Amino acid sequence: MFRIIEFSDKVRVNPEYLSKDTKKSIQMSLAKKYENKIMKDIGVVMSIIDINNIGESEIKVADPGVYYYADFKALAYTPMLHEIVEGEVVDITNFGVFVRFGPIDGLCHISQVIDDYISFDEKSKVLNAKDSTKKLKVGDQVRARIIAISLDKKEVNKINLTMRQPELGALAWIEDDRTQKEKAAKKETASTKSGKK
Repeated sequence: MFRIIEFSDKVRVNPEYLSKDTKKSIQMSLAKKYENKIMKDIGVVMSIIDINNIGESEIKVADPGVYYYADFKALAYTPMLHEIVEGEVVDITNFGVFVRFGPIDGLCHISQVIDDYISFDEKSKVLNAKDSTKKLKVGDQVRARIIAISLDKKEVNKINLTMRQPELGALAWIEDDRTQKEKAAKKETASTKSGKK
């Protein structure tokens, strides 16, 4: 889910930014510090969108930068438990599928891809369902549900996904399933009408 978050922080403005307008130099420094970073309980900070208040500045001995206290707003993407996401398959391995949705990747374990036995073709990086003609490859668009989130450690961020629920999986599979259900419903309606005559 995208949301706007308000922060307060002391930020260091590098000397090369000091010739610019104060607000602009602080915004550039905040962008460098926060943008495209994963933060615990927040998710990914996408953009610094506004600075509400600039406090007093502080200069430290032997540091050419200037420190400012600032209140600011940022646009962030926060993954939510049970959220439905759509994204692109960016990698397939023997243990699962990596899906990129928004600014972040999630892992759909091989057991959570489809209600079918599947095999992994390592050479072409394709998953093949045993009992149906369904295949999944890099570049496919999918819909999944977030089932676990761990953004606690900077090096180990995990978002786990499932596609084993109704209306989830490759978008092509979902469309095929709908088409088949519509055809079956039409046949049933036609046979019911012919049986009444």
